[in-house]
Amino acid sequence: MDFEDTPEEAAFRAEVRSWIDANAPKHLEDQLKRANFGDMGVTSEDPIQACKSWQKKKAEAGWACLHWPKEYGGGNRTPMERVIWNQEEGIFRSLGGLFTIGQGMCGPTVMAWADEETKRRMLPPLASGEEVWCQLFSEPASGSDLAGLRTRAVKADDGSGDWIVNGQKIWTSGAQNSDWGLLIARTDPDVPKHKGLTMFFLSMKSPGVEVRPIKQANGQSSFNEVYFTDVRIPDSQRLGAVGQGWEVSLTTLMNERLSIGSGMSTGFPQLLSLCMDVEVDGKPAVQDSNVRSKLAQFAVREMGLKYTGMRAITALSKGETPGPENSIGKLVAGATMQDLAMFALDLQGQSGVIWEKDGPHDGRFQAILMRSPATRIEGGSDEILRNIIGERVLGLPGDIRVDKDVAFKDIPTSGRKKAAAAA
Repeated sequence: MDFEDTPEEAAFRAEVRSWIDANAPKHLEDQLKRANFGDMGVTSEDPIQACKSWQKKKAEAGWACLHWPKEYGGGNRTPMERVIWNQEEGIFRSLGGLFTIGQGMCGPTVMAWADEETKRRMLPPLASGEEVWCQLFSEPASGSDLAGLRTRAVKADDGSGDWIVNGQKIWTSGAQNSDWGLLIARTDPDVPKHKGLTMFFLSMKSPGVEVRPIKQANGQSSFNEVYFTDVRIPDSQRLGAVGQGWEVSLTTLMNERLSIGSGMSTGFPQLLSLCMDVEVDGKPAVQDSNVRSKLAQFAVREMGLKYTGMRAITALSKGETPGPENSIGKLVAGATMQDLAMFALDLQGQSGVIWEKDGPHDGRFQAILMRSPATRIEGGSDEILRNIIGERVLGLPGDIRVDKDVAFKDIPTSGRKKAAAAA
């Protein structure tokens, strides 16, 4: 892949740079630069409104969702033009975090599986930032084993054709700020677990939907529990056929792993800066051979992530759908963040235990360490990603799955075993 701009790309880059220079919310720039991982850093105004205002301004000028067709609110631009935009948007790109799930995961799923009327109705408000989406997948007993989910959707008995949903989802990012959600539910317990699922989208303001934020170790509440009590969903809000939910979900998951892995900063530039500032044995840490060895290892991972991302961009530029190989970026990035943060705190010595925004290096590495474990779980745990890479990328034999051809209702659980023993 040629990494130099073509004349056309150079002209596009100049156009983008000029527009951003004239329109970006520069009054937020210092706050965004000091933001820690998992924290947008905007305190001078409502951060949600700051995100929506910037997205709306981009949409009005034709810069929103550059890779989407114009009829769906996008810019109908090439994958490389999208990359150039992301590069030039720089620090202001973090204002788009509110829309990562909707635009990066839910939107592509709607685009791939909904009818034309639904796409023209639902996608433009998502592209413009008017509406926010979340992804209602994981459950308390089915995180990595998503196909084991127990939230049920059954046809209403009033002849309306609507579906009635009952159950619980957990670890739903951004649910408290979302207008719509992409929901996968079980519609047939009499078939194997992967075959009895159906995908829907629903308003998060629907009667019977309750969102409960979860307090995280880093003090934030970006994850949520979501409860469904007799929630009614019209059949027109179904994506794919009844029982086709697993296939639909793979579209979401492939885009999810691409979005998480390719857009993630591991903190390597900040680590390099830290090594210039702190001392080891009375001299800058960067002069220590052991520190330099660790930096080299992190640099190799950083470059590997960069060029693996470029492979994905090349595939997209050819009109290909994101594939299982995108699990590599997410797997490596999550582990790298955690390893890098722990190494940085070791370099800081006793000051590494201080987690203050005004503390050493703005508490950046402490924030990365507290948030990085979640990164290794969301979008598929490390173990799941290794299975995907082994089976679907390398062609290795799959794990033995004893419940593969068993009807979901017949799969034993610990609770059922105890009940049978008592009987």
